[in-house]
Amino acid sequence: MSHHILDKAADECQVLDFHDLMYRFTLDSFILLGFGVQLNGLKTEGKVPFAESFDQAQKNTFLRFINPFWRVSDALSKVLFPTSQSMDDHLKVVDTFAREVAEKRRGELASGMEFRDLLSRFMTAHNNKGEPLNNDELRDIVLNFVIAGRDTTAQALSWGFYMLCCHPRVERKLYEEIKEYIDESIMHDSAALYERIKDMKYAHAFFYEVLRLYPSVPLNMKYALEDDIWPDGTHIQKGDYILWSPFAQGRSEKVWGPDAREFKPERWIKPDGELRRESQGQWPAFHAGPRTCLGQNLATLEAIVAIIFLVKRYQFELVPGQEVTYQVSLTLPMKYGMKVTVKKRE
Repeated sequence: MSHHILDKAADECQVLDFHDLMYRFTLDSFILLGFGVQLNGLKTEGKVPFAESFDQAQKNTFLRFINPFWRVSDALSKVLFPTSQSMDDHLKVVDTFAREVAEKRRGELASGMEFRDLLSRFMTAHNNKGEPLNNDELRDIVLNFVIAGRDTTAQALSWGFYMLCCHPRVERKLYEEIKEYIDESIMHDSAALYERIKDMKYAHAFFYEVLRLYPSVPLNMKYALEDDIWPDGTHIQKGDYILWSPFAQGRSEKVWGPDAREFKPERWIKPDGELRRESQGQWPAFHAGPRTCLGQNLATLEAIVAIIFLVKRYQFELVPGQEVTYQVSLTLPMKYGMKVTVKKRE
């Protein structure tokens, strides 16, 4: 990422959309982890076909979620804009990509080649009928992993660097910890880097604080299968829909105290220097209970690794005059992106 985009931006004083950059980075990363394929979205001018269709399919899914007349809207779009790609067109691109990768991988595995991606691991699994997973099942499993991790991680990184731009004190403190724990000798040693990151208290506190104020899923909803009574005495009837907002909860003075709206990573560090572990009920960034996010450790690790690599080498500054705010969505994207300038560290 640094050589092709950030170094060039720093050398040529270019303005970058950091939000778009993180979307490209995380899609490349999760496609590599999921399918073992280099998408090269970061290196490509514009969007590669899979990335374009993947993004449009997600956008259309959200629009269907909030528009009860989406069937009518889709039909009208085909008439009014006959040359534009439909939802079916975008899904076909995504489906073709997944099928072609799966078919190629079956042949590669049969020839004795070894892979460590998610797709290859699930090719040895079986469904509840005891049958090997077919291409449709493999596609759904791996794409579910990509969908769950790509947007949320990109948004967490975007809001994280927005906070660094707005809070120079936090940025300096994070940079000092990175300098102390991470030297060039382990930057490309995965095992050593992983062990060192586990000891970086401020980096974790910073990331947790970002997710407190900018949770990747700002609103959640569940359906009651049975009658229930909450700890505060609230009666829940079978069939009720329960909505709660981690976004509002993270800003609640009742939950976090009078400084709830302040960005303070230090709130996550105890007086003895150890990390504070708040309950999942108080900090539901990754949900709670038996259905907690399966990928929370991976998402946290990927985000902190990206933060380390970027903060160690670059400083980012917001372009004046822009509005950085959220877009109403199932997740928490930036409505207008985030324009930044880049400077290399000495």
